[in-house]
Amino acid sequence: MSTPPATEHVRLSLNENPFGPSPRVLEAISSSLMDLSRYAGEDVARLKAALSAEHEIAPEQIVLGEVLNTFGLYLAAQDGPGREFLYSAPGYTALVDAVRPAGGKAIAIPLDDSLGNDLRAFLRRTTAETRAVYLVNPHNPTGIVEDSEYFLDVVAELSQRTLVLVDEAYLDFLPDARERSTARLLREGARVVVFRTFAKLHGLAGLGLGYALAPPDLSKAMREIGVGEFFTLNRLGLVAANASLNDRAFLDTMRGSIRAERDAWHALFERLGVRYTDSQAHFVFFDAGRPHQVVASRLASRGIDVGRAHPPLDNWVRISIGIARHNEFARQAVAEVLRDR
Repeated sequence: MSTPPATEHVRLSLNENPFGPSPRVLEAISSSLMDLSRYAGEDVARLKAALSAEHEIAPEQIVLGEVLNTFGLYLAAQDGPGREFLYSAPGYTALVDAVRPAGGKAIAIPLDDSLGNDLRAFLRRTTAETRAVYLVNPHNPTGIVEDSEYFLDVVAELSQRTLVLVDEAYLDFLPDARERSTARLLREGARVVVFRTFAKLHGLAGLGLGYALAPPDLSKAMREIGVGEFFTLNRLGLVAANASLNDRAFLDTMRGSIRAERDAWHALFERLGVRYTDSQAHFVFFDAGRPHQVVASRLASRGIDVGRAHPPLDNWVRISIGIARHNEFARQAVAEVLRDR
């Protein structure tokens, strides 16, 4: 039987990046510690300039911060109760959780047979009552990335009928993320908001920094209520983000490290004859053939935490990519659990 690494708790549950940030990030944070008495100022302008160049979006259309929930609450409150917000289920629910307190109506669209976003169903279900469509690409918990051109075509069509919110938290793990990003549609004037984060590939989850790329009217509305303004932002997060964006070689290496570990998981599932999704993120998702609770409990007894259940996929388990020795230990434990009928 596998035994946990001595004194270590193996947390593979929250889609964190255990490899950590670039050494340049640590140096930049260290150099900025004596300035913690100062509000963020130039760091905001510097990061917006870098993101503006990367996405070819005006700095005024960039809203800094982890602002997905804020956008959801604002949109639901703006139009009053009863407006619909469409999302894929099972999936990441931060947006729809945020709209409910303001009277927004969350409408779940089941995943398609491949466990990706059912884009045709979104097209059919979007009506005059739809305030916004929320899509995650690559999807969480399945990790599936949509066909690039088809996804862009569908989002473009949907954006002519309603606002489309696209969560690209995991897109950075793909080498062609820029080409796949719906920021292209925003540049063309589409009613699309793109959400990105430094919590995943960049390894900065503990600093809580992301950003949204939004149409001018929405970014202005956010500024008017103080969202993304300098006094709301963690100065060290801004310093870290700027440093990370400037270390492209490190990010490329990180993509390769994650891909290698993910491939090792998929190879295990192939050997065991287990169904799994073609995840392109830093987690894997597989059908354990028994209730999630049973698998999670047995892994927890070995010191391994895995992701929460995602009904109605009650037998499926999501495991975040960890460092190499944690992945090896977890793979051995998963193999033992799945073989023990």
